[in-house]
Amino acid sequence: METFELARHFMTVLEEGDVDKARACLQPDAKIWHNFDDVEQTVGENMALLAWMTRKSQSRAYEITRLEEIPGGYLQQHILTIENMQGETMRMHACVLVRVRDGLIERIEEYLDPAAVAKLS
Repeated sequence: METFELARHFMTVLEEGDVDKARACLQPDAKIWHNFDDVEQTVGENMALLAWMTRKSQSRAYEITRLEEIPGGYLQQHILTIENMQGETMRMHACVLVRVRDGLIERIEEYLDPAAVAKLS
């Protein structure tokens, strides 16, 4: 899978909340880091977060506002729009630096303000 194809496919399966397809986009030993807690998640931990977010929301939509290939991966800016179970809509801007190895995501460094996600609880 080409870099941009991988980036778009990954966003699509995240929107769908498909944990298995999302996991298939990642190297088994991939790490996912977030700026707000300075913690590296394993694939399993990150997929548990996706499953939780899927249970707590009616829909998720990613609008990619910037996608650039960089050496070894890509840089992406996007807006995640989530509708919670009460019908409230929230938007979260994010920027991710993604490293790709052998056609799969090896590392994600995600920069965002998680305040909007608090409405999912």
